[in-house]
Amino acid sequence: MLFSLLLDVSYAIMGAGIGAGLAAIGAGIGVGRIGGSAMEAMARQPEAANRLQTSMLIIAALVEVAALFALVICLLISFLEPAAGF
Repeated sequence: MLFSLLLDVSYAIMGAGIGAGLAAIGAGIGVGRIGGSAMEAMARQPEAANRLQTSMLIIAALVEVAALFALVICLLISFLEPAAGF
């Protein structure tokens, strides 16, 4: 019984670590693609640079908020009490 409980908690902690890593990787890829696409668009149309930069920053902030939300959920899972959810 105790071993099963410890095994469940260790799986939750391992899953939270993997989830946090995937969230960080996803945010990095997302922000990189946003920045690259915005730079390419600014190179094609320099007169629209201000509008593109504003849109890029807003979208990058939304990607970072989604990644932060995923990291918070992973932290909540890793700090979960064994008796609370298992």
